[in-house]
Amino acid sequence: MADNTRRIAALIAAEIGARVEQASAAIALIDEGSTVPFIARYRKEATGGLDDTQLRNLSERLIYLREMESRREAILESIRAQGKLTDPLEAQIGRAATKAELEDLYLPYKPKRRTKADIARERGLGPLAEAILADRARVPAELAAPYVAGEIADVKAALDGARDILSEGFAVNAELVGRLRAYMREKAVLRARVEDGKQEAGAKFSDYFDHSERWAAVPSHRALAMLRGRNEGFLKLDLEVDAGETARPVERMIAEACQATSAAPGDVYLSDVARWTWRVKLSTSLSLDLMSELRERSEDEAIKVFAHNLKDILLAAPAGARPTLGLDPGIRTGVKVAAIDATGKVVATTTVYPFPPRNDLRGAQAELATLVARHKIELIAIGNGTASRETERLVADMLAALPGTKPTKVVVSEAGASVYSASALAAAEFPGLDVSLRGAVSIARRLQDPLAELVKIEPKAIGVGQYQHDVDPYKLGRSLDGVVEDAVNAVGVDLNTASSALLARVSGLGSSLAEAVVAHRDANGPFDSRKALLKVNRLGPRAFEQCAGFLRIRDGAEPLDASAVHPEAYAVAKKIVAACGRDLRALMRDKTALKKLDPKAFVDEKFGLPTVRDILAELEKPGRDPRPEFKTAVFAEGVEDIKDLKPGMRLEGTVTNVAAFGAFVDIGVHQDGLVHVSQLADRFVKDPRDVVKAGDVVKVRVVEVDEPRKRIALTMRSGDVQSSAPVGHAPAGRNERVAPRKPEPAGLGGLGAKLAEAMKGR
Repeated sequence: MADNTRRIAALIAAEIGARVEQASAAIALIDEGSTVPFIARYRKEATGGLDDTQLRNLSERLIYLREMESRREAILESIRAQGKLTDPLEAQIGRAATKAELEDLYLPYKPKRRTKADIARERGLGPLAEAILADRARVPAELAAPYVAGEIADVKAALDGARDILSEGFAVNAELVGRLRAYMREKAVLRARVEDGKQEAGAKFSDYFDHSERWAAVPSHRALAMLRGRNEGFLKLDLEVDAGETARPVERMIAEACQATSAAPGDVYLSDVARWTWRVKLSTSLSLDLMSELRERSEDEAIKVFAHNLKDILLAAPAGARPTLGLDPGIRTGVKVAAIDATGKVVATTTVYPFPPRNDLRGAQAELATLVARHKIELIAIGNGTASRETERLVADMLAALPGTKPTKVVVSEAGASVYSASALAAAEFPGLDVSLRGAVSIARRLQDPLAELVKIEPKAIGVGQYQHDVDPYKLGRSLDGVVEDAVNAVGVDLNTASSALLARVSGLGSSLAEAVVAHRDANGPFDSRKALLKVNRLGPRAFEQCAGFLRIRDGAEPLDASAVHPEAYAVAKKIVAACGRDLRALMRDKTALKKLDPKAFVDEKFGLPTVRDILAELEKPGRDPRPEFKTAVFAEGVEDIKDLKPGMRLEGTVTNVAAFGAFVDIGVHQDGLVHVSQLADRFVKDPRDVVKAGDVVKVRVVEVDEPRKRIALTMRSGDVQSSAPVGHAPAGRNERVAPRKPEPAGLGGLGAKLAEAMKGR
């Protein structure tokens, strides 16, 4: 097992750009129960400064490689139990670098149902197969003649039985299967066709009705679009290799595995067996392998996109602790309204009906103005769903009539608000509040502090991914949970105000301990120090070590409790204070005094230079929030629907989603526009996230509008929009993106084609 651990550490180290000792130390800490945020922040000496991204990758790969090691041991044990494990085979299995290689080596020894080859051997045809292999000059039919007896009716039956035996040998030849798989990865073409009679019903996948591209080059969003089309019964997918070639390389590779390269009778027979093996056995099994690999590859990329976007949304700028009015727009059901104070406490709720059928516009504005005045509202958060722009307009008119300083109105993404409203957590928070009003509270709170509110929602319901409903839910959940954990711990959590949902994401706590912390706080009042956490039921020294540095206590007896300095390093911090001859509170934030210190002077046997530097940085800005300064997009007046858009318009908007092919931007018309990757900047952009991230406020220009298909092409380039190679895409839901290459859609220019690629499947 120790050898396995060393091997895993070496493999991971190479992948994440680290030394083996660094990977080994991180693995040991994870095995001890340390979390990624804790290791990244407080164990830099042990890991040599591995950051949270490297550690997340290490953690994910560790799971895969340990699963593979477990499978390797199971395979070795199975072959050993059969009495067939040789030293060379054991060495081969030990060298296998992927699960696919392991399974290829195991194929000849894998218990299986009785095959045609087994039946042929039982009928005594094994020696015939060996004779054909041994003497290629003999005519196989002559060699087969003596075997015609009993259940073997004629020479053809004998040769067919020998073929079954030989074919099975080819199909379980690990080296041959590996070469064929590698060849297919390079040469295979994925072809999509429409199922007969499904053209109309499957119109959203029309870009794939006759589509082909190299398997190796299929991007994640197109692969998942085609796989969804197949799963919904509209498309059929095939992998083609050597299509149209007379002498097919795949068949030649199988024939060469037994040196069947001449015109001798035995070689001719074996070449026929090779063709049959490819057509009946290997083509199907390898195509299934590659389609599975394509799905896995595409899912991993989709999960990565979702994780990046989720991180950006969670770490979006908070508006801060300011009294806020939350509006959840609706037409027939009215606009739900919730006023919250600076701490997020609900102080008033109501529903107004400014739209048909009641049309009580004046009454609604009067009600909102009353709430603004009564609760000294500073911010108005408006959900971006149905009737958002109409609601924004009535708020703007209401504000224009108010005297003095006016609240700031902000359009807020309401993704996931309805999921939260109906959740058990929301019911526990607001037992007496109607479900419809809980959404307004969530909208208001997510403006004050997006992270604190969004942690209450299942990550995939926040809806900033592509094809999240098509990927492995376990892998997606694990990845997104890691993103949420990293975000929460990067910001830090106020121990005396945080909800149990937020505390549950703190390193070392989890749901059960978070609830225990809140229960203790409710029963005994606010915590006066981090050490007081040890009085919480079931919260022991190990959990305290993991969580303490990420929890903040404002205005407590110990000033360091409000910082990211871990209690275990308070002694070092106090040595720094003593060296300055200043009171701790006076020293904190005094950049000039701290800059004069030499970090090396405070290094000891327990804490190295990385920790000392972190402490100094923290003392400069104690409890600093890594999130950006709050700002919001201002939507253009009079531009409220896609029909209001005209090419050339310059608008401001908020990036809602970033995919491999570009960025989606909310410009206030209920339909996000697409800035294709080629239109994000005046320079070449490989990865859209190098330019924008979810939550960014950007300036765009409208390039093209396809009102019937609700497609908006935008650009962020400063010069004229350049047409470029056409591309296409498929609809699936507001927060999902699909995309293929196709001829130019009617009525759209070059950029419109790229727009079609991205918008098809939303």
